[in-house]
Parts: sequence; structure tokens; C-alpha cells
Amino acid sequence: MVFQRTLITSAVLVLLTPITQAQAQSSSSSDSASGTINTVTVTSNPISSDENMQVLTSAKILSGPELRAKVGTSLGDTLGSELGVSASGFGAGASRPIIRGLEGPRVKILQNGMGVADVSSLSNDHAVASESATAQQIEVLRGPAALLYGSGAIGGLVNVIDNRIPTILNKKMTGEGEVRLGSVNQEKSLSFSLDGSSGVIGLHADGASRETGNYKIPGNISLSDPTSVSGRVPSSFTRESSLALGASVIQSWGYVGVAVQTLNDHYGIPTAERSFIDLKQNRLDIDGLLNSPLYGFDTLKYKFSATDYKHTEKAEDGTPVTDFKNQMLESRILLSHPSWAGWQGSWGLQTEQVKFSALSAATGRADTVPSTKSNSVALFFVEQKQIADVMASTGMRFENVKRTPDASTGLKAREFNLFSASVGGLWQFDKSYGAGLSLSWAQRAPATEELYSAGPHESTATFDIGNADMKKEASRNLEFSVQKTHGLLRWKVNAFLNKVNNYIYGHTNGIKVDEAGIPDTNAEFTLRNWSQASATIRGSEAEISYNQLGEGWSGRAFADYSRGSLDNQGSLPLQPATRTGFDIAYRTGAWRAGVDVLHALRQDRLASFEGFVTPAYTKVDTSLTYTHPYQDMQLTWFLMAKNLLNQDIRLSTSVLKETLPQPGRNVMAGLRVSF
Repeated sequence: MVFQRTLITSAVLVLLTPITQAQAQSSSSSDSASGTINTVTVTSNPISSDENMQVLTSAKILSGPELRAKVGTSLGDTLGSELGVSASGFGAGASRPIIRGLEGPRVKILQNGMGVADVSSLSNDHAVASESATAQQIEVLRGPAALLYGSGAIGGLVNVIDNRIPTILNKKMTGEGEVRLGSVNQEKSLSFSLDGSSGVIGLHADGASRETGNYKIPGNISLSDPTSVSGRVPSSFTRESSLALGASVIQSWGYVGVAVQTLNDHYGIPTAERSFIDLKQNRLDIDGLLNSPLYGFDTLKYKFSATDYKHTEKAEDGTPVTDFKNQMLESRILLSHPSWAGWQGSWGLQTEQVKFSALSAATGRADTVPSTKSNSVALFFVEQKQIADVMASTGMRFENVKRTPDASTGLKAREFNLFSASVGGLWQFDKSYGAGLSLSWAQRAPATEELYSAGPHESTATFDIGNADMKKEASRNLEFSVQKTHGLLRWKVNAFLNKVNNYIYGHTNGIKVDEAGIPDTNAEFTLRNWSQASATIRGSEAEISYNQLGEGWSGRAFADYSRGSLDNQGSLPLQPATRTGFDIAYRTGAWRAGVDVLHALRQDRLASFEGFVTPAYTKVDTSLTYTHPYQDMQLTWFLMAKNLLNQDIRLSTSVLKETLPQPGRNVMAGLRVSF
């Protein structure tokens, strides 16, 4: 593991440099000793933090009261109603965001700009190892800036920001806490976040705890079987807890900090097997920034993370079946420069070292996915320049990926050289109006499970077969956007077209097999083969809003549509339904009230091996909040109702859509304290 030792040594040396510099500067100037620097906003796009400039990247940024009102039991639940975003919906414990019909390894999940290092991209029953309740901001991003984080993120990326490594010094302690109760699943949740300082050291702590029981549904678990389970869905419970601590040295030269996190998750799999998952992740993050590090560059940002992830899939009686492990080291160095002949941007280097396995808990054999080491090294840049009325943006990424399975398996190692690029322009033809066009190319290496799977997966009841000869996936993406960004009335329209060669998907023809892969009509596992074909994904999105931030009445209406198809082979599986909706809110003084309505159309664009047409539904959510001061604090009392009409909601993007409706009417009440 020479590379690993070199990586750690390099990270330590980089960290020692600013600490030594801090010691030298602390004695030379009282101003330096104060540690006062400008606020640094950490976002997934280092070029521009203005959401109005994101016409090239179709961004959505959730923060503040909007984020708090949408926080759910999973990341998919939190983001599932955003424009162009749906959710995989595998019960309450595991739901991953799907962007424009693309999911899994095509959507990168980040935590403070670094990979979450879980195995949620492998299968829909695997939870995202990131806690929305303690997030300060969640960003959804596509376009050139996505190249900073991975060639394969053709669907885009989601960045969960929790500010665990402080970048500014708070003169006094600040914080936030929330208590929430829910009716549909007997939810009891608590979360908190604290920030303070001691001298030149910024301090942070956050934590969350959530417990839910099996959730209620409006009717039967199966629409076609009136004798199937009703009332509460068996094995849909969740129990999750997390705790994180962070500290950083902050002075005029920049900052350097460290954070540690532990997360535990115990949740049920709402299938006939009634299995459940025990998940544990420990994580170390190091983050730093140097101002004016080199001539011609204004900042150098460096990040390092080490993650130890494990989850065990267990049978209903608690017997361990499969152990999933993922150990990951990731490093990033990003140099940002001011104007070079009018161009402003960032250049960087990223490395990843991953060891992944899915082994039998009883024997240790590679019955599902063998132990596999993956190494990747990437060089990338993103630049933008104002040319007359057009803001031009471009980016490139060169990446080498190696996957090496355990030698005892006899499977061959694979190596992929990947190239991705993006170019676009935003024409600001009026102060309030802009139109954008972007073109991108992206290549993705097949994931470990897509190459080497060869066994049963208990929670999804599938017997997965990979293909070690798979080719790299290559996509060409075209997007056009137009928007109005100023004034009380604002709107935007996006249209996109993606052409993908060697698109990787799981294909099943309904064949039942036993745990050894032998055909048996009475067996519990369905044979699923990872296959490749050319695919086309196209769609559009539109949104219009009025007075989103001001007092009085406000409103929003929206619609999104996405359709994916395998060339000459019908639709892609698990395609999102076409959706429309509107929000109405009223703000006056301390009071806020709102109604959100989302209508999903019947989804009958099915893959050749799918048979269930998802019915239309209308989801109505309401909220009421009251905020008032109390001593040195702000108290916000809130009452919310989700799925107020108690509709039988089935997500077309869920592999359990035929046998698992979403929760029924849920009334939530709670208190949020900030100071």
C-alpha cells in the first residue's frame, strides 16, 4: 500500500505547512492573532456562488427554513419534490435522489465536497450515509462544475454541506436545535448544531437521533391483492443516530481543520423477506485553505477524507447474511486563480483509493461481490470568462480508473482511461433575462458490482450477474435554458437531451433462481444481469414563482418531464412520472403558512421486463410556523402535514412500486431553537 502511505504523508505535510506559518504569524501581529478573515462559503461550484448564474448548471440550493421544512427520513425523501429530482423510494430507511431519470453511480453524492463513501449507488436498499437533519445547505448541481467531482456524474451531483470544519470565528456561541414528532410512523427525532471559538480555533459539534416505527398506508400493500397487508408496512422502521466534532485554526492566511463523525443506522427492508440492515460508518475529514499560495493563484484548497463503512444485511430472525464493506481514502487539491486574460477558474487533482466487498457473513466467501480494490487519479479544470454579454464556461477532466478483484477469484483486472468535457454560455440579453446553452461529454467506468457481481442480494431478492468485459459508458449531453432572475415574478425553462453509448442497466426476465443461481420456480431470487445498450434520455422542466422571499402572498408553479429509452428496445426501467404542481404561501410578521401540491401522472412507459403501470396521484402538503424571541433565542413552533389527502402514492422510480406504497397522511409537530 505504498500509494496509501504516500497519500497520508502528503496530507500531513500539507497540513503542517499552514500550522507552522500560523505559529510564525501569531507572534508578529495582533491583527493576525485575532484570526479575523472574510467569510468563506463552501459550495460545489468554486467559480460562482450566485444561484442566478447557475443557468449553465441547473442548480437548486436548499437552505434555511426551506430546507428545514423539507427534511425527511432520507436524502431522497428530502429532495424528491424538487424540480427534475425524484426518489428511489425503497422504504423509509433507504431512498436516494434520482436526477432526470438517472440514478446510482450516475449521480454523485458528496458531503462538504467529498464523496460520502457509502454503497448507496450499488442498490436501492442501501441508505445514503449522510444526515439531512444537521445539514446547513444541500445543493443539486449539473453542468461544467460537476466535472470537479467525477467523470461519471452525468446525472449531476448532490452536495450536503454541514460546515463541520469551521471557516470563520464566531465571537459568541451560535447554534440550532430541533425536536420533531410524527404521526404516520410514530417519529421521534432530535438534532442539534453548535458553533463557537476559543482564540484562533473554531469549534463545531452536531448530532442527530431519529426513531420511527412501521409506517401507515392508506390501503393495501398490493393494489392487485385486496387481502394483502394493510395498516402498517412490516419492516419499515428506522433508527438512526450520528455525532460529529470539528475544529480548525483560522487566521489571515486561511484555515486548516479536522472533523470526525460516526453514524449508526438500523432500518428495515419492507419486502416479503422482512430483512433489515445494520449500518455503521466512521469518517475523518481534513480541510484547509491557503490565501495567495503561489504567484498567479488566489487560493489553494486541500481536502482529505478517510472513511470506514460497513453494513450487514440480516434475515428477519437476525441471522447475518451478507457483509458489505467499503474503505475509502480520498484527496483533493484545488488551485483557484483570479483573472487570466479575463478567464477565472480552478485547477485540481483528485485521488481515490477504495476497497469494497460484499461477502457471505457465514463463510466469508465472495457470494455477492468479491473483494475489489479500485484506484483512480484525475486532473481537471473549470474556467469561465465574460465575453460581451455572454458568460462562457468550460471544463475538462482526465481520469484513470483501475479495478482489481482479489486474485483468488480468477477475475481479470480492468483499467479505464476516461475523458470528460463541458462547454457552455450564458447570454444575459437583459438585466433580468438570460439564456444558456451547454454541451458536455462524459465517460464513466463500470462500477465494481457491474463488473464482478455473481450472487444473491438478500434485500432486493435478486441474483446479480456482472460482466467483467463491460465497456466504459460514454454520454453526450445538450441542454438549453432560459430564465428571468430579477423582480417579484421569476421563471425558468430547461430542455435537455442525453445520448449514452454502452449504457449499463440491470436486466431481468423474471427467471427465479435459488441462492446458488439454479433455476427454481419456487425460489425467492430473481435473476438480474448487468447489460449494456445505447440509450437516449430527454426531457424538460419549467418553473414560475412570485415573491418568494417577501412578506404577503407568494406562489410557485412547476412541471418536469423526463423520458429514457434504450435504442430500439423500449423504455429504460424505473422512469420518473411526468409531474406538475404549485405552492402557495403567506408570510406576515412571525407567521408563515403554506400549501404545496404535487400531481404525478400515470406512468406507463415501461421497460420490456416491467409490468406494473404506476397510477397517478396528488400529494398535498401543508405547513404553519410561528417564530418569536425568547431571552437570547429564537423559537419556531411548527405544524406540518404531508400527504394530507391520504393518497396511495407509488413511485415509478421505486423497484418496490407494485408492493410498497409511500406513507399515508403524516402530521408532524415540533420546536426549533436558534441562538
